[in-house]
Order: sequence, then structure tokens, then C-alpha cells
Amino acid sequence: MDRLFAADGRLARRIPGYAPRPVQQRMAQAVGEAIADGASLVVEAGTGTGKTFAYLVPALLSGRRVVVSTGTLNLQDQLFHRDLPRVREALGVPARICLLKGRANYLCRYRLQKARSHPALRGEWARLRELSEWAQGTDSGEVAESGVLADDDPLTPRVTSTAENCLGSRCPDFEQCFVVKARRAAQAADLVVVNHHLLLADFALKEEGFGQILPGADAIVVDEAHQLPETATRFFGQRVSTRQLSELAQDSAQEAADYGDLPDLAQAARALAAALPALEARFVAAGARETLEAFLARAGVAPDVHAVAQAVDGLAQVLRAFAERGPGLVACADRAQDRHNVLSGLLGPASEAVVRWVEAGGRGGSLCATPVHLAENFTALRAAHPGAWVFTSATLAVGEDFGHFCRELGLSDARTLRLESPFDYASQARLYLPPGLPDPNDPAYTDAVVDAALPVLEASRGGAFLLCTSHRALRRAAERLRREQPFPLFVQGEASRTQLLERFAAAGNGVLVGTQSFWEGVDVRGQALRVVMIDKLPFAAPGDPVFDARLRAIRQAGGDPFRDYQLPQAIMTLRQGIGRLIRDVRDRGLLVLCDPRLRSRPYGRKILSSLPPMATLDDLAGARAWLHSLETA
Repeated sequence: MDRLFAADGRLARRIPGYAPRPVQQRMAQAVGEAIADGASLVVEAGTGTGKTFAYLVPALLSGRRVVVSTGTLNLQDQLFHRDLPRVREALGVPARICLLKGRANYLCRYRLQKARSHPALRGEWARLRELSEWAQGTDSGEVAESGVLADDDPLTPRVTSTAENCLGSRCPDFEQCFVVKARRAAQAADLVVVNHHLLLADFALKEEGFGQILPGADAIVVDEAHQLPETATRFFGQRVSTRQLSELAQDSAQEAADYGDLPDLAQAARALAAALPALEARFVAAGARETLEAFLARAGVAPDVHAVAQAVDGLAQVLRAFAERGPGLVACADRAQDRHNVLSGLLGPASEAVVRWVEAGGRGGSLCATPVHLAENFTALRAAHPGAWVFTSATLAVGEDFGHFCRELGLSDARTLRLESPFDYASQARLYLPPGLPDPNDPAYTDAVVDAALPVLEASRGGAFLLCTSHRALRRAAERLRREQPFPLFVQGEASRTQLLERFAAAGNGVLVGTQSFWEGVDVRGQALRVVMIDKLPFAAPGDPVFDARLRAIRQAGGDPFRDYQLPQAIMTLRQGIGRLIRDVRDRGLLVLCDPRLRSRPYGRKILSSLPPMATLDDLAGARAWLHSLETA
């Protein structure tokens, strides 16, 4: 590893701009040892470590079959199309590599043909014809490459499959299926790039009719691992959505229409479709997440929920009677029975190990059940797929302590390694704590934050992020900044994240106001971003059913919910936001943390000690002087 990563090593000779970093070598060595030993390893690698190369090099050289999981589809594409080919070519390793996404990203030939004959989609027949023509020449079948479907296009679910509506090996297009081809390629590859949703779905959903990804893998590398607990919360439980049930009713009605002699099925499908609007309205009225018990206690909700459950049961009974007539009916019967089983479980007796909750979304919502603790489920996942497990991110520890992350996922046996960022924060950055701000619970707090931000923006001449912890704060801050400062303003929600970042970087003196989606996975280098301001400490707000249930469980076990859960979570989230400021050895900037609790509360000292080492400025004059020095640097 030392020779490969050295200044005159193979990577430096073959990859333009490569520079050796001792922390990168240390991480690569630890990853290589974990893969060789079949061990679990948790690595916090500070911004600028080059962790992607640090795990790709030992993975490719190991001769083992490796699965690499990233946080998002964008990171997945970046890893596969940019980083992985460069490393493989530099090493001269003839490894077979494969990119695999969830089935919703691939065109389904069978459902496309169904859609082309559906009367309700007559207005889309021109686009469906375009998709059909594109399908004849594509190798991957990824609908994003078709140029026909936009993001969140309502036509997409009509021409792609889910684990529920897929016919599997019964499908007449099985041998030409793009998902089948992609999964077979993944099974034959030495290194497969997936994302966290697919990694967990492969285990939790146990999709039938397709080869799984994890069996046969010698090592699994989880990048952006700080996102894994939240993603796992979604998968290690059960969920029924009004959208799923609406699609089940639509597909069942289509099957009845195709056969033409199944009036009972048509009637059962209509009964389910007719029962859903009332429940959808109940979700919309509820709005925020709440416990299932609270939702059912709302006037009129329980009868609407039970009416839908009865309609699902009735549809399942009818489908079972006709299932032998064709694969489409079999698939619908299986889906209806599964939805009935999940609903019965959700509406049955409560369990202390599970929290039941509901969530509005789109035109309706979902009924959900989630384990209070993830550790048992994730331990089962690792036990089912023994071998090396490597978890890495820029934020996994609180100081030197990995306890919070490891406890969440049951990683009591994992090796840990914390590597500081190679960036020189002491010379590249300063921390400004604006004085005189009110308590964050004060109704005028966001206005006070903007008052503190305006002179900083004037001194920096723009080039700033204002990261907010709520949409309400975002709206108020954006409203005032639009009126009271002269620089180009970019506000989350007014365009896609990609578009906003491109426009912000091009402006050079912009001000971007964002919430959670801009706290991580954002990389703006150079002078375009020289100030990052954070309105308050990102403590999770009480009221979320899963969050509250986990706090209760910690309290019942004799722990301290704030110390053991809320504070570590807030520190890791805060460090993600702070990580937007310095992205390169040449970057210089000012970090502004507005929350007065950093000074007034005992835990503020622990939070400040977890941040990168940089000098603290206590007054506006010092902040202005630092910003003026950036102009002359």
C-alpha cells in the first residue's frame, strides 16, 4: 500500500493531479487488513482523506468479490463512471466491475406493453412509443438514459416494476428483462457498486425470481455510512402506502379487463379503489408523522382504515380464486395477500419492540411499523452474509468515540479508526460565534440570525451558504435576504439541488439558503463558497414517533436519551454541515455558528471540541478582518 500510494507510486504516475496523503495510506492499509481477515471495520476519514481510493485500491487488489454501497444514485454514478475506472486502470487489474441500481430504474418490457394498450394512458401513447423504440437499442435499460421521462414522472411507475408487481420467472419477457441482465452481470462481477437502498432491500425484501447480490460477496464496503441507520429504519420494518394499494387496484382492474370474463375481480378492484380516497384525505389532514394509535383516534379515521383493509382482503380472496389463469393474476394475488398480511399485523396487538406510525405523502400516506432498535436486525444481516464489512464516512465519531454509531448497528466487534482531515483548518478557516443572539426557541430567533448574517455577507461580498434546521426558518430567512442584501439569492425548492449549486458556483458571489439536503453531499470548491453559516444546532425535533420511541427505550434501559442519542446525532449532523466549507487544500473560509447554546450550555464545550481545529472569533470586527484577508490572499 505504501508503494502504491507513494509520491512516485503507480497512482501518482497514472492519475493526473494525484497527491500522496499519509492518512489515505493508513486507511487503505486498515481496509486491506479487514478484507483479508474477514473483519468489521469502522473508519472515520475526515474531508480530503481520499477515502474512495483508500477502499477501492485494497478492494481491487484483494482478489475477493466486493460489494461497494454508496448513499445516493448520484454518488453511485460518480464512483462507477469516474473513480473506479481510474483506479482500475492505474492498478492494471483486470477486475470485472458492475453498476447495479434498484429495479425502479430499469424499463420493464412487460409493463411497457401493458401501458401501451391501456385506454387511460391514451394521452401518453406518443411517449410510450418513444420508449418502445428506445428499448430496442439500449443495453442498460435505465430509464434515466431514455430522454423520455423526467424526474418523478408519473409515467415512470407504469413502465417500471417493483418487487410486488414483478412477475419474476413467470414473465414472458424474463430472458430479455433489463433487471435480470443487470443482476446476472452483478453476480459475475468482481466488484459491484450499489446504493444503501438496494443493499438493504436485497436482504430485507428478499426479492423472488432474481439472484441476490450479497450471497457470494467476500467483503461489503459501505461509504457514506452515517446515512445507513436512517435508511435501515425504512427497511427493517413494514409499510403499506395508499399508492401501493392504488396501483394494486389498477393492475387488478387491468387484469380483469384483459380477460374480459372476470366481473367479480373487476368489482373487487373497484371496491378497493373506491375505499382509498377517504383514507387519502385522512392522511392529508393529519399532515406530520404521528403514531398509528394517535392517527386511529382521530374522528372518522378508524372506520376508513378498516374499510380499506376489508377491501384488500376481499380483493385477495377473489384473486386467489382466479390466480391459476395467468402470471399477471398470480402476481396480483401475491401482492394482495402480502398487503393484507401487513395490514393485519399493523392493526393487530402492539409490541414494545416495534413503533407503529403513519406518514402523509403525495396524495395519501403510509402506515408503518419500525423496530425501536436496529442492532438486532443489522446483526442478522451481517450474520447471514459473513465476511468483511467496512463502514466509512467523514462523520461517524464524537471526538474519538464511535459508540453511538456502533451501538445503533450492533457493531460491538468492529475495529475502529479515526483519521483527521489532511486540510489545515488552523490556517484555512476561522470560526465566528456571533454574540448577543436570543434563545433558539425565541419567535424572533431567525430574524436575529439574519441580522447577524447581513454584515458578514457584506464583508464577504456573498459566496455564502446559510444552512437552516427547518423549512420555516428557511422561508423567513429567504424572505428577508431577498429584500435586504444585493447578492444573487438561491433558495432550496425554487429549482433542483443540482441546478441551484451550478448557478451558485457560476455566480461567484451568490447566497444559497438550504435545509437538510444541503448539509451533506455538496461539493463547491474555490472562492464561490467562502462562508458557511448555520442557524442553530441540529437537534432532532421531538414529535417524530420513531425518534420518541428510541428515546423512551434508552430511558427505560437506564440511559440518558440526550447524552446517549440526541447529542451524538446533533454533533454528527453539525459536522456534515461544517464539512461544506473546506473542500480543497486551497480553500479558505469562515464558519459562522449562530447558536448561543455553544457558549451557554455545558454540552457546548463538547460540541466545540468535536469540530476541526480552528481559531475562534468572538466579534464582528474579527470576522470582517478575516474575510478581508481572504480577498488579498
